[in-house]
Amino acid sequence: MITFGRTASAAASLTLAFSLTLASGVQAAPAPADTIYRNGYVYTVDTKDSVQQALAVRAGRIVYVGDDAGTRPLTGKQTRVIDLQGRMLMPGLIDGHMHPQSGGSRLLNCSLDYESLSVPQFQARIQACLDKDKKSGPQRWLVVVNWFQQGMLPDGVATSAATLDALKTDRPIIVRSSFGHSSLLNTRGIALAGIKADTPDPAGGKITRDAQGVATGLLEDAAQDMAMNLLPALTVAENLAASKAALAAMRKQGITSFLDAYTDPETMTAFSTLQKQGKLTARGHFAVLIDLDKGATPKSAVAELLKQQKQFDQGATRVTPSLQVRHAKLFMDGVISAPAFTGAMLEPYLENRGTAQQPDWQSGTNSGPANYFTPAALDATLSELAAARIDPHIHVDGDRAVRASLDAIATQRATPAGARLRPALAHNEIVAPADYGRFAQLDVTPVLSLQWGKPAPDTVGALKDYMGPQRYAIVEPQALLLNAGARIAYGSDWPVDPLDIWFALKVGVTRTAAPDAGKEYAGTLGPQTGMPRAAVLRAATINAAYTLRQEALTGTLEVGKLADLIVLDRNFFSIEAEDIANIRVLQTMVGGKIVYQAEAMR
Repeated sequence: MITFGRTASAAASLTLAFSLTLASGVQAAPAPADTIYRNGYVYTVDTKDSVQQALAVRAGRIVYVGDDAGTRPLTGKQTRVIDLQGRMLMPGLIDGHMHPQSGGSRLLNCSLDYESLSVPQFQARIQACLDKDKKSGPQRWLVVVNWFQQGMLPDGVATSAATLDALKTDRPIIVRSSFGHSSLLNTRGIALAGIKADTPDPAGGKITRDAQGVATGLLEDAAQDMAMNLLPALTVAENLAASKAALAAMRKQGITSFLDAYTDPETMTAFSTLQKQGKLTARGHFAVLIDLDKGATPKSAVAELLKQQKQFDQGATRVTPSLQVRHAKLFMDGVISAPAFTGAMLEPYLENRGTAQQPDWQSGTNSGPANYFTPAALDATLSELAAARIDPHIHVDGDRAVRASLDAIATQRATPAGARLRPALAHNEIVAPADYGRFAQLDVTPVLSLQWGKPAPDTVGALKDYMGPQRYAIVEPQALLLNAGARIAYGSDWPVDPLDIWFALKVGVTRTAAPDAGKEYAGTLGPQTGMPRAAVLRAATINAAYTLRQEALTGTLEVGKLADLIVLDRNFFSIEAEDIANIRVLQTMVGGKIVYQAEAMR
């Protein structure tokens, strides 16, 4: 774990940028900058949210932030001077929760592209993939990705193995939900997975069955492993291709640092290879899964994490992007929306005891699964992580999972090792109001996928009636947590959703869907307000940097920090809120090196 020194004050740093005081008292001219940006709207995200006009970079670090006139002493014959023409310059985006290898590999696979589809459309898209793939034999699985399960049309339509059995193929098929918590198999896939009438549900998972007890083909959470473990592993070349695709997508979005929120050695090997080749274009942080379902103990699981850390962690953050393994991923539950209902809730989901025409929504008996970690197991695991100086990153969707995690963190805060932790709770789709203030009290960062805070199939048809009015009003509590003092950080959760961060930031401000989403998704999600624009940008910069223990070096534009920055085609603060979704990144710089540049900046 890194301990960063205190950054020099802005005033002192600016003085250093202009001159060096020699022992004789004579002031020497500063060394020329490598790159100077002038005539811009330089949004620093510093403690005062100050806006400047110019910025200079030397040797991968920021050496000046101020007005245009102050760049003159730093301008040399070899200095690259970029006229921003009034454009906005800001810190590079930091994605505090994503799955880059999965996202990159899905760019290369049969994809349903997160679209809302009818059953015939669903079948036609998969058949087209089967027809296109003429090389694979009947034994090779077809893997279909980015299935927006909650968006199937019409609302509530059922899909099962029979839906896939109607396709013209003998191949086993697995269709993976974009949320990552459900997969659908055809009958051939069910047989290969060894699922029979008497097959028990695995720990932390569910085999969905019909009224006669026959498996429908839908597997929830850990039950997916029964099929996923049969898929051939990606080759070294495929892993490298996935990593390259992920980095290309990131730099176009303006992402300069990221957390892989559920990694594996194959992923880290691929990114490490690219780093050694000088092709790593974002600072990579990796969270190793802690899973006690297969016989591991907290001690043995953390020992395995440390083994991977020793192999892949590349040490302290430096100018050139590198890899760090300083986080652990834990799952406390699944997802709160239908049809999964695997979010751990304090009160049961509602059930319709009437008819579709005359619904009668009453409290049911299902409050989701037991938390995936018992209190004792979670306490023991967090203690081991604290002793190893590894920060926990915990998946929590339902309010019971949130509360149990906060309770365990409160226990840790009473210990010297636990006091040093920087825990993050990811998703927090519903939080009991009594727990809002605990995030700030316990210094726990909620990492939120801001794009979820809008009307959509997964937040309306698959959620609204099952929550009831009171709970539905506090779904996606972004501003509620912010107003309670929480440090909000952003995580895209890509590829659960497309990698479209500017749309996500727009939703964070407006809580509205895209204009073409349809009449049923017009307006805002519930009565909550959106977050202020400055708070939204902080979530995707300095606050996310804090969760990575990188805030002393990135997340703001200040003298002495690394030159991780982006140029936008329009001003985030002056355009209409809905137009934020249309922002495009014109240039991305990481450690003083331009890694992406749009035609408009050439």
